[in-house]
Amino acid sequence: MKFIDREREVNSLEKFWEGSESQLIVIYGKRRVGKTELIKQFIKDKPHIYFLSQKISEQENLQMFGKLIGEYFDDDILKAKGFDSWQVFFEYLKKHIKQRIVIVIDEFPYLADSNKGISSIFQAGWDEYLKQTPAYLILCGSSIAMMEQEVLGYKAPLYGRRTGQVLLKPFDFYHASDFFPELSFEKRLSFFSLAGGNPSYLNKIDPKKSLEENIEDYILLPEAMLYNEVEFILHEELREPRNYFAILKAIAFNKTRVSEIVNETGFEKDFAHKYLFILEDLQIIQKEVPGTEKNPLKSRKGIYKLQDQFFKFWFKYVLPNKSRIEEGRIEYVLDIIERDFNLLVSENYEKVAIEIVKANEDKFFLIDRIGRWWDRNEEIDLVALNENENKILFGEVKWSNKPVGVNIYEDLKRKAKLVQWGSENRNEYYCLFSKSGFTEDMLKLAKHEKVKLFHKDQLIV
Repeated sequence: MKFIDREREVNSLEKFWEGSESQLIVIYGKRRVGKTELIKQFIKDKPHIYFLSQKISEQENLQMFGKLIGEYFDDDILKAKGFDSWQVFFEYLKKHIKQRIVIVIDEFPYLADSNKGISSIFQAGWDEYLKQTPAYLILCGSSIAMMEQEVLGYKAPLYGRRTGQVLLKPFDFYHASDFFPELSFEKRLSFFSLAGGNPSYLNKIDPKKSLEENIEDYILLPEAMLYNEVEFILHEELREPRNYFAILKAIAFNKTRVSEIVNETGFEKDFAHKYLFILEDLQIIQKEVPGTEKNPLKSRKGIYKLQDQFFKFWFKYVLPNKSRIEEGRIEYVLDIIERDFNLLVSENYEKVAIEIVKANEDKFFLIDRIGRWWDRNEEIDLVALNENENKILFGEVKWSNKPVGVNIYEDLKRKAKLVQWGSENRNEYYCLFSKSGFTEDMLKLAKHEKVKLFHKDQLIV
């Protein structure tokens, strides 16, 4: 498996390693985001004990963990029996840890499944035993909600004990592109539109194969490793996966407002809200509001989008076609994907455009906020703001085979007048993004007006 970037996170972990004080580090993030790989990179040249908790009884986890610790300290009795209790575990470590060592407990939430008081137990164990040793304890978990409630939250027993935390997020487009840097911008964007920024899925992609071949080999066969991936994750995370399936499918097919989701699923509004909040906590969906909203949390213009790109692909193409896939009609499903996959690529080009603008901030102004804008039937792909300087940037993003002309620019200026933000004398900036370049007239006009042109991801004017 390739290990890409994560330089900032690794450097942070290394910084905590310096010195001899005890450390309690929390690493959390959604499944398949690369937490274990990050830990492996960090501990590979250090004394360490790595334990992966499992969905088994507390006693079984204690015995397995104890045997690992017995192997490290060459303790034949511990290797044979393991630990009887967490109390013995903490007492043993305090007695035997004499020098810096990393102790990793991966999937800490599994321990909580068999003992609801595990956080309180670890709080007492840390305060009474490990805090006085040079131990470097890492608690890692994929259940973001559980890690925040039981470990990080103000009311959590372990609150105030951690010395550092890492919330690991999926890669953005450019870091994801490092998995296949030799490919063209179009191919990298296509693969990103399939796998998103999840390193586990990006590692499955074979850049020597076409997009269609990758989809067929790794997703569309019943035996393929990613065929049941989404179902597995949702069953791991949720108690009522069927209800969440209905909501995610609705969102994948552009039912993005709460009223549309309620109509599509038949759920009561209160129930729909509850499910949406949980899916937000899991970072599977996100609520989006127009970039100019003064109070985003109170905005009534919010819509829901699938945040996980692979989930979006799976719900759009795999779930509705499972019967055909099981029947072996793979070519039929590939034809469906080929017909409108470009729409997914187009949506992701808009997201990448935001990354590009941020990287070219010096060409515009210091950006406070950036996102899309919409109102009724009007929409602008990109709006960036600077409140203090009363500056606003408007952008249009086109992923088509036709060069962008002056008409697109004029229409963007028309829509910009509809955006109610800033004072009357606000400073307006414009940018256009195009897969297929620009007409001669647009290139000439851009040299005389305050508009930047990006061909794919390159600034040309």
